[in-house]
Amino acid sequence: MKRILIIGATSAIATACARLWASEGSDFFLVARNAAKLEQTAADLKSRGAKVVTLHEMDATDFAAHPAMLEQCLMALGQIDVALIAHGTLPDQKLCERDVAVAMQEFANNGTSVIALLSLLANQFETQRCGSLAVISSVAGDRGRPSNYVYGAAKAAVSTFSEGLQARLFKVGVHVLTIKPGFVDTPMTQGLSLPAALLAQPGQVAQRIVAGIAHKSPTLYTPGFWALIMLVIRSIPQPVFKRLNL
Repeated sequence: MKRILIIGATSAIATACARLWASEGSDFFLVARNAAKLEQTAADLKSRGAKVVTLHEMDATDFAAHPAMLEQCLMALGQIDVALIAHGTLPDQKLCERDVAVAMQEFANNGTSVIALLSLLANQFETQRCGSLAVISSVAGDRGRPSNYVYGAAKAAVSTFSEGLQARLFKVGVHVLTIKPGFVDTPMTQGLSLPAALLAQPGQVAQRIVAGIAHKSPTLYTPGFWALIMLVIRSIPQPVFKRLNL
């Protein structure tokens, strides 16, 4: 039985992961902004075998609310075996370019709020000296592209921060996993023109995440072919790269 904290618990990928863990009879502390969706998620997990499901409504960009959330989580679970940070938004890049306030809000949604939560949870895991801390970043953070560089910059910050945490927490027996999905068929990507051959389903991604946590992988591209795709993209010389429409 695992004791699992999921922040952004109503996202498609997080829900798919939770369903896999629920079948093992895990206990959950679920955090999200939308109370109604949290209730729906909890009912779904209980029907699949989850033993305890505690709900907590919170906007992840409200940094002052983070400590109380963690305190309530520890009261409910006693200890955290797995923490998954899965919240985020997909910004309108053009709107971010026109409106600095929107750009900064989107950077908070996808970057600084994640880093704040990682910092808080890292201290808890360091005290425990055990457990897995997993965070969903993105392949978009591997290189800045004109079509989504606000989102990519936020995810790059998360990936770099997570890499530093890996080195810090490894020394006390804590596992940190950076998850880098490519295109996933979720509500966040609906309406986008994405190549069908590269579009993964949330269930596929969840299976790799759950396995990556179990095997204590440091970094996980999902689907796996994105590791090769991003290797090629990172290898393109900058004089050529800046002329591409990516």
